[in-house]
Amino acid sequence: MKILMVCLGNICRSPLAEGIMQHLADKAGLNWQVDSAGTGDWHIGQVPDRRSVKAARDQGIDISKQVCRLFRTEDFDGFNLILVMDKSNLSNVLAMARNDGDRRKVKMLLGDKAVPDPYYDDAQFAPVFKLIEEGCKEIIKQYA
Repeated sequence: MKILMVCLGNICRSPLAEGIMQHLADKAGLNWQVDSAGTGDWHIGQVPDRRSVKAARDQGIDISKQVCRLFRTEDFDGFNLILVMDKSNLSNVLAMARNDGDRRKVKMLLGDKAVPDPYYDDAQFAPVFKLIEEGCKEIIKQYA
């Protein structure tokens, strides 16, 4: 299974989601490959936000070596499942879908609920980590 996590800038939520999902999948003995991308191009080539790195490190997960990249149409070919963090990401990704097959791969990580963007509030990184972790555990239950 190949999973792509998508948020806006690929520095806060989706790097956390990539790290958490890969960690949980590895722990469960699943041969899954997880990556992340953003729908905006502001941070291409950068490492994740230091607060996301810290939130992950506090839970024993290292995301410091990830590199931010832009979501691209070819990602529909390379991934079985594309998990977005909110409805804006959902709209942006679906707008790039070429067909129903592409559209079927795209889902919000938390179902109908958005993962809030913690960028403007340092105190939100730990709660966002927990929300993403819950969502990842549900995905593993569904797809393992």
